[in-house]
This record gives sequence, structure tokens and C-alpha cells, in this order.
Amino acid sequence: MGSYRMCLVFTRKFRVTEPDPVDDVRHVFQKYAEGEAHMTPEQLQKLMADESGGGGSSLEDAERIVDEVLRRKHHIAKFTRRNLTIEDFNYLLFSTELNPPIGDKVHQNMDAPLSHYFIFTGHNSYLTGNQLSSNCSDLPIADALRRGVRVVELDLWPRGNDDVCVNHGRTLTKPVKLGKCLESIKANAFATSKYPVIITLEDHLTPKLQSKVAKMITQTFGDMLYYHDSESCKEFPSPEELKGKILISTKPPKEYLEANDAKEKDNGEKGKDSDEDVWGKEPEELISTRSELEKVATNISYNSQDDEDRGSRDFDASCPLQAPEYKRLIAIHAGKPKGGLRMALKVDPNKIRRLSLSEQLLEKAVASYGADVIRFTQKNFLRIYPKGTRFNSSNYKPQVGWMSGAQMIAFNMQGYGRALWLMQGMFRANGGCGYVKKPDFLMSVGPNGQVFDPNENSSPKKTLKVKVLMGDGWHLDFKKTHFDLYSPPDFYVRVGIAGAPADETMEKTEVKYDTWTPIWNQEFTFKLTVPELALLRVEVHEYDANEKDDFGGQTCLPVSELRQGIRAVPLFNRKGVKYSCTRLLMRFDFV
Repeated sequence: MGSYRMCLVFTRKFRVTEPDPVDDVRHVFQKYAEGEAHMTPEQLQKLMADESGGGGSSLEDAERIVDEVLRRKHHIAKFTRRNLTIEDFNYLLFSTELNPPIGDKVHQNMDAPLSHYFIFTGHNSYLTGNQLSSNCSDLPIADALRRGVRVVELDLWPRGNDDVCVNHGRTLTKPVKLGKCLESIKANAFATSKYPVIITLEDHLTPKLQSKVAKMITQTFGDMLYYHDSESCKEFPSPEELKGKILISTKPPKEYLEANDAKEKDNGEKGKDSDEDVWGKEPEELISTRSELEKVATNISYNSQDDEDRGSRDFDASCPLQAPEYKRLIAIHAGKPKGGLRMALKVDPNKIRRLSLSEQLLEKAVASYGADVIRFTQKNFLRIYPKGTRFNSSNYKPQVGWMSGAQMIAFNMQGYGRALWLMQGMFRANGGCGYVKKPDFLMSVGPNGQVFDPNENSSPKKTLKVKVLMGDGWHLDFKKTHFDLYSPPDFYVRVGIAGAPADETMEKTEVKYDTWTPIWNQEFTFKLTVPELALLRVEVHEYDANEKDDFGGQTCLPVSELRQGIRAVPLFNRKGVKYSCTRLLMRFDFV
């Protein structure tokens, strides 16, 4: 029972009860229980088989689930009945552990070359907050790796004459020792996923310090290090072959110097943010933080270009350009050839390399040389990084990069906002291992050399029906007065698609007033032209007539991984951390 005081005199009382089965749950139960009061394991197995397309479930699986539901719900060690009532069945369907919307196992082919996969990638992985004045630390690196990130970035700078630190260039950020970051990577690299971790280095070191870094990396990682001459190979090994391995990716100092002569540069112009979409702008606190940081950037003459793009002038041209032991560590060579963007995208059949482009330069490349971008990413690695004016560690829409086959969409993992939710949603696919195989259409070449054109009008390949049934758990994760001082919350759900431009859309349910367990029973239909790269976006908000609506949870799910039928969908906070209890009951059907 929840009580809310009105006008300091009257008290309104609201009862919070366990949700009853909605009509869809009752219909499914009656169908498979064949009109009886109990559902047997054999009947549950038939339901599971029908929803999975005829396979993937055994009688033993169904019996195990029945036993687990009875154990959890009735708290009896030895239970004579081995079947489910309608209440037991409702408990099963509303359990995010027993009935999740997507699977948690690696199921894609992991034997293709590494460049055939999208890779969960971080940007300035050592920063605890904004790009100008936050601390550098090993803790964000550890957190990112535990969340499944497979590419971490370190900026290496001299600390005196004989030491190396990790720092964000000439800003007000406080440095952290390189050794501490390397140890953090070693300790957390394979805590969540056994597939390879790539360390991208932005190198501002003398050859003497490069030799020291090479020794530190070798001593820290030992046999975990993978050595590979990508400059003289035609194909890169697979994630399966590289399990448990650490790969180093950077470019020689000579190329850092030559990058100053490149004609195509990201000049840090503000322009329109690519993270705005049909769902509206990012939270106001992000926007206000940016304006404050812009003042800081002006005061410290911050150069907004990525170091790989602008190069470094920290080297004495008269000294050797690279320590040989350091060069031997580089498994994925990075660099941008002279001659402009078109030349940078040229494919060398005997060499594999990594190219880095800003989010703005990517859009330019896609508009001018879209087919070249896709051909490049079929063999080589393309890394996209945030434009330099994202001082507040915000992010950009990743769909442009994915539609072009870019493997490494580098994101500020310490930030937050809708763009990061999309990134987290994409890499919930394939068991959350940090590697998602690119769709076949991004890897195929037609008889006349034609490749996928993301701007080509095409008819829908698949139709997804999403029914928002009900929600529960907010009263356990939030304080009674979090949403409203005087009454229970008034929830509504926004649901839509992120992906190809033709597929982008957003719908919303009605508002359900004064209830912690809202029932909507509303269905939405989404026609998808590129279902392979579509993400289902879900947000819950609490309606407020006089102020800004409150946030009540979110999730993003890869459409290609959705399990048909009624599923319990866990919700996450703004940072992407899963709530303990808050969830939605939704139904997914492909037609």
C-alpha cells in the first residue's frame, strides 16, 4: 500500500499488487494447456518450439524451466506438482532471466577475417568525464572492458625525459601512468568476452620512449600479445583464431608528421550535430555542459582535431623515426596516405591497414565516395571518431558508419545519451561478445563490381509487429515520490526503429495514469528495408503536465536477434546500467 499526502491534510492510498496476467498471456496459456488448468513440460516445450521456428528446445529444457519457476515462486525444495498454473506461467513470461528478448550465447560464425565484423570500440578510453578537464584513470578502461568493449584507446605522452603517461593532449585533464592502464587492460580484457582486444595508440613519443613502451607492453602482456605484419598479408586472422590475444594498432611517427600535409582535415567546425533525430534532442544537462566547456576550450586554445588526423610535431626530424622493437608490436598498421580522401580509400590487395575518419569526414566520404568506402571496409579497418567539439563526451549517430561497413565506431563510453544507447544495443547481439558479423550484403560484390548502396530505394524485406503489453518494477527501483509527490506515476512508452533512413521512426503509447503497473496492450507495426542493421528502441517516460516528463528507463535491441512471442524486456538507466526489477512485457512477431 502506498500513501500520498494531499494539501497537507488528505491522504490518497494506492495498492501495489503483483500484476495479473494480461489477455495475451491468458490466450497463449489456454491454447497450449489445451483448456486445462495446468501446463505440462511437454506443452511448454511445444510453445518454445513454435516460437523458435521448430527447433532449439528440448523436453529437458522445458522441465528445467518448470522446476526453476516452481522453486522461485513457491520456495519449496521438493514440489510434487511438475506443471504450471496460469500464475506460474505469467511469472515465467515476466522473468527477464528465464524469458529474455534476445539470447545470451555467441551464435554467429567467428571464423571470418577480423575485418568482417563490427567491433565494440571506445574513444579516449581513459577519461572519466569530459574531454577538457576530467581525470585520466585506469578505471574507465576496466569498466569498458567488463561491458564488452573490445577496442580501447590510449594517448601516449612523455612525462619528463624518461617516463610515459596517458593523457588527453594539451588540455586540463590529469594524466595517469601508462603501466597502470596496461595492468588494468590485462586484468579485465577477457572478463566478459574471450575474443581479442585491440589497443589503439596515439603516439607522441621519442624513439627512446617508444623502446620503453615496447618493453612495458611486452612484459605486461607476454604471450597474450599477437604479432602480425599487416603490411604484407592479404587477409587478417579471425576472432576465433585470436581468442585471448591483445593486438596493438598505431602508425609510425613518420606518418604522424606527414599527416600535417594532408588536404582532407576535420577542422572541428560545429555544424549540425549528427545525434539529433526523430526522438528529439539530447538531455538538457548535456547541452548546458557543452556551452560551459566551450569557454574552457577557448581559454586553453584546444585543438579539436583527432591526433591521428592532424599528426604530431613532437619529433626531432634528425633522429631515427621509430624504435624497431616498437614497430614489431604493431599488428594493425594505421595511416592515411597522401593524395586526399579518395586515395585514402584505395584498396591495396597486398596490404591491410586501418584508416581513421572523423564523424564529419565520414559523412563527406559516404556522400562523395560511398561505394569506395564499402569496398575499403570489406578488407581494411575503418575507425570513426567523434568530432573534436564534443567537449562533453557526447556521441554521434552510429548508423552512418554501420551502413558503410565501418568496423570501429569509436564512442565516448563515459558519456551518455541516445547515441550511446544505440551502440550498447547493437553489441547486445551475438551474446554480447563485442564482435557482430557484418551482414552479407556489406561484404558482397556484384558481377560488375557493384556494392551495397544505402541510399537506394528498396521495398521492405521484413515486417516487425511490436505489442507493448504492460510494465512493472518501478516501485522497487525508485522511491515512492520519485516521479510524483502526490500520486503514483503516469507512464507511457516510446517505441521505434533506428537503422536505415527509410526505417527510422518513433511511435508512443497512451499515458496510463496513477499506476505503478501500467497496462497498455498497444501494437505497432514497423516495415523494415534493412532489418539486419535495425535496432528496436524503447523508452519509458512519466508524463508531467507542468514540467518536463521524467525518465523511466530505456533499452535498444537488435531486431535480428529478437525472439518471437511474449518476452520480458529489462530496462536500463541513462548510463546503460540495468535496473534490478524494472521491465516491460512485450510481444514480438515477424510477418
